[in-house]
Amino acid sequence: MRYIFTIVAVFGVLCVSAQPNEEAIRKVMSKQESAWNNGDLNAFMDGYWESDSLVFIGSKGLTYGWQNTLDNYKKSYPDKAAMGKLVFTIKKLEITTNKTAFVIGKWSLQREKDNPNGHFTLHWKKINGTWVIIADHSS
Repeated sequence: MRYIFTIVAVFGVLCVSAQPNEEAIRKVMSKQESAWNNGDLNAFMDGYWESDSLVFIGSKGLTYGWQNTLDNYKKSYPDKAAMGKLVFTIKKLEITTNKTAFVIGKWSLQREKDNPNGHFTLHWKKINGTWVIIADHSS
């Protein structure tokens, strides 16, 4: 009986502690959507780890570093019309430890001439109390 109580108690603590972390990650992604839709790539990048160790994996291969990732976004999306309206759809959000998580989802852009879309996998880490993306694989 004591064993069952311990398992239930541990499971309850894990569920309760995951909720604020999930909400924090969803909030960051919501802020990223808003920043993108306002044409503000610098604010969009607030969701990423500002480090040379950030990795972005896209159709052109690997990009290392926060600044290089921002520069690539600016080349690919030079103005608000090119950026369009971004919508994230989270398919799976899993807190793997109290300081790491991953998110699988879909992105789509609504633009005047087309509507590109794809999927992403984000590896998140809580650094100095803030959730940031440390690896982004978008296609």
